[in-house]
Amino acid sequence: MSKPADSSNAGYRIVSCPACRGDSLYASDNPFRPFCSERCKNLDFGAWASESYRLQAHPPAPKEDVPDEPGEGLQ
Repeated sequence: MSKPADSSNAGYRIVSCPACRGDSLYASDNPFRPFCSERCKNLDFGAWASESYRLQAHPPAPKEDVPDEPGEGLQ
């Protein structure tokens, strides 16, 4: 989506599209915001749906030795 030529969108922000880094109008007039187009929005959704966006998880910390049964582990 290119920058608007008229002044009717004055006061709206032009942001960088997260997918293609092109200009995107961040306004309620843009049904794909913050993306510039349906294509960019669908590319991002496809990456999300295929689990391409993941956070690295660290293994849980080992638990302390807690007896399962009362009196177990006491010697």
